Amino acid sequence: MSRFQFVHDHRDTYEVKRLCQVLDVNRSSYYKWLGGAGARAARRREDQVLAEEIRRIHAGSGGTYGSPRVTAELRESGTRVNHKRVARVMRTHDIAGVRLRRRVRTTVPAPAATVVPDLFQRDFTATEPGRKYMGDITYLPLAGGEFLYLATVLDCFSRKVVGWSIADHMRTSLVADALRMAAQIRRGLDGAVFHTDHGAQYGSRAFADPCSGLGVTRSMGAVGSSADNAACESFHASLKRETLQGARDYGDPATCRRTVFAWLARYNTRRRPSTNGHLSPNEYERRHHTAKLTLAA
Repeated sequence: MSRFQFVHDHRDTYEVKRLCQVLDVNRSSYYKWLGGAGARAARRREDQVLAEEIRRIHAGSGGTYGSPRVTAELRESGTRVNHKRVARVMRTHDIAGVRLRRRVRTTVPAPAATVVPDLFQRDFTATEPGRKYMGDITYLPLAGGEFLYLATVLDCFSRKVVGWSIADHMRTSLVADALRMAAQIRRGLDGAVFHTDHGAQYGSRAFADPCSGLGVTRSMGAVGSSADNAACESFHASLKRETLQGARDYGDPATCRRTVFAWLARYNTRRRPSTNGHLSPNEYERRHHTAKLTLAA
């Protein structure tokens, strides 16, 4: 409670002058504060309305959005609001996004893998969709200590998930299936570069063959360096953080598959990566294509 509020609450019991003296408050400041009571009440009502809209957006994100993405969603819907105000209202109303946990590495280097150069050099950006892709595998914990495994293919331009595969193993077919899905979604991968870590699956001959057949050039980061595939690992950390939301596992395999599939679909259409200026991957690519057509006209 502020000292002005204390004076106001006890003004019928003690003189305002005496209260201000005891609390070391300037009387003119108190009356100025009192004159702004109407404006403060109006701001509280506006904050309450904003809080309800924030709750709707927060719930629509599965309880995962923090203030930056909530702000982006509000602005896109036509609400002019400062991100600091959104953060303040979220704190006041105890609305919070889900925070990242420590990442767990699952890379097992191939003992005799073919040497593949690092063509990314930690540059996970691209000027056009369909030129640079990155991939990784992550584990999905189930009840009873079992796991499913997810392999993904992300476009570096928009961070769009263009390919994925879930299985109860980490054999090469897991990553090959994800890459083939990407080829179907993108209607071909000819001329693209695909960057991964030194997992045995990505370094195997069984994976090199489909890459060659699809016209994909492989790229690999340094052995044992998480920074060389950090963007993909960060994506998987976000997926598990936002789908598990503090739970230890997904339960049974069917529930795990449904949950992850729903998140991937929402990610491409609704989630707002900060690397895209808080636009969804689909919207980011749509605007890029629209801008190109405008320039060509």
